[in-house]
Amino acid sequence: MNNYPKIQELLQQRADLLARLNLLAYDGTPEVKENKSGKYLYVRKRIGSRVTSTYVDVYSDTLYQLLLRNNAEAKELKKQLRRVEKALAQAGFSENELSPDVMLNLDFARVNMKLSIYEQAVLEGVATSFPQTEDIIENGKVHGVTASDVQKILNLKHAWEFILDKDVLQVKSDYSILCHIAKLINEGFFENGGRIRGVPVTIGGTSYIPQLPIETIVIENITAILNLEKPPIDIAVELCLYCMKTQIFNDGNKRASVIYANHYLISHAGGLLVIPEAQVPEFKRLLIRYYEDKDNGEIKEFLKQNCHRTFR
Repeated sequence: MNNYPKIQELLQQRADLLARLNLLAYDGTPEVKENKSGKYLYVRKRIGSRVTSTYVDVYSDTLYQLLLRNNAEAKELKKQLRRVEKALAQAGFSENELSPDVMLNLDFARVNMKLSIYEQAVLEGVATSFPQTEDIIENGKVHGVTASDVQKILNLKHAWEFILDKDVLQVKSDYSILCHIAKLINEGFFENGGRIRGVPVTIGGTSYIPQLPIETIVIENITAILNLEKPPIDIAVELCLYCMKTQIFNDGNKRASVIYANHYLISHAGGLLVIPEAQVPEFKRLLIRYYEDKDNGEIKEFLKQNCHRTFR
């Protein structure tokens, strides 16, 4: 099941609730204090183990009613926030500060995003130069490039922006993240581009015909890879190759697989995994051998030696 759209919706709900809570003029239980000079209004609020009492103004019925309404609204908003936080936890989201190393990796990925998109486009046979790719990323169009190729590059941009979101980096690199990446990659080409493939496919240049994927088995296999006790780059490579060979989606499997592997790699401060333009022919040759079970680990070493970029 694709959890990320649900998580995204819940995060938006949380942001809206927090914004409404911050807009309340007063947050606390109203109390009236009286002395010889008159009656005064305060709001009482507990912060941790400490109770504070903040002066508001001279007592009036209108102001007292406002404080009561604010207090009731604040209680309701906080109740809704607790529900949203519980739903986020059930959906697999946990919010923590990203480590300094992950933040460095995130900055490294953002700086290199245009080049990463260009090299992925080359892998897919998109005939654009790097300046043209930059123009498409920045302006959404460029002269002399087909609408289909422009759409592919824009989809790559959206998928990379998705995995480079701080909240998304805190979500586990599970099947739901892969599905959402595939949905973004296939936007404008397939209505349900993030749904598991239900029709047979063939792959050009090879006799390998992937079996129809079964969702429960795909989830089990991805989970098993994620649980391997290996360095992040090894797990990223395993995820990438497994998803490519399984051909989980109708189209865009190589693009989705690379970006998915990078979600895992960046979230573990492991650098970037991108096939450089000059290495594309050799990668394709090794990939066909891998599909046909003629590979003896060469493609994994190739990816680690030639396609892994580190920020240290």
